[in-house]
This record gives sequence, structure tokens and C-alpha cells, in this order.
Amino acid sequence: MTKRLQAVALQNKQAVSLSYSVSSKHLNSCPGLLSSLHMTRLHLFQELVATYRKYGWELKGVLLTPTTQAELSGPEPDLAAVPVKDSSFDALWFSRPSHQNREAWELRLLAETQYALFESFEPDETEEQRDEMKQEMEARMRDYLSGGTGERGH
Repeated sequence: MTKRLQAVALQNKQAVSLSYSVSSKHLNSCPGLLSSLHMTRLHLFQELVATYRKYGWELKGVLLTPTTQAELSGPEPDLAAVPVKDSSFDALWFSRPSHQNREAWELRLLAETQYALFESFEPDETEEQRDEMKQEMEARMRDYLSGGTGERGH
């Protein structure tokens, strides 16, 4: 008998379904097989940065738990080029120019499950206003991860 494992890979913001056929006997004899289907944090980080870059986004900052920070430490050039902030969750800050001279910012959870918060800033907003909104986005992400909706005051 064959078990089918399905993984969903999200690329170009479209879901692509990948199927793996594995015999029950082989699956049970290889306990590491299931865990190897999941990306390492480093690989996930590299894939997310590459995908966002492809669409004109620039990595601007990183929020990392101590565990992930240790896993990503080393010769990772993208990580060395941006501010890294200690956090209770792992996420990446991206930005890019938007329409009408606005600047788009996205806080993307560093996880295989896609979740991101988006905000567009007016050209006349001060850096303090932007920082306040980004802190609010981080709080909404924390709320989402703790089982809330991620929608504070909206």
C-alpha cells in the first residue's frame, strides 16, 4: 500500500501541489524522512529572500529568536547586511517602492506557513510614524502567533 504525502510549495504567490509516493514500509523504516521534507530555517530564509527579491522587494531587517539566530549565524551575506533584532518569533522585514510615491513594507513570518502583514506608507510620513506602525505590525504578528487574530484595533 502507498501513502501519499502532499506538500504545498508557495512560489510566485501561487500554490503548487507536490506529491510524494512512499511505501508504508519505507516510510516507517525511515523516521527522518518526514522531517527532511521540511525546510531548514537557513534554506527557508534563503528561499524567502530570493522570492521577494524576484518581485522587487528588499530585505530591510530581521526579527529572530535566539535559536534561529544561532542556526543562521555564519557566512549568510543577506543577514550580515541588515539589522537583526532579538524577538520571540522569526520574521523578515521587506520593503519596496509602491504606487503614488508610497513605500510598501511587509513583515513576513519565517515559517513554511505563509503569513505576512502589509502596510503602505505615504511619502510625507515621518520616520517616527513609520517606526510606530512597524512596531504595531510586530505586535499584531505576536498576537497572531499566540492564537489571536493579528488584527489589533482594526
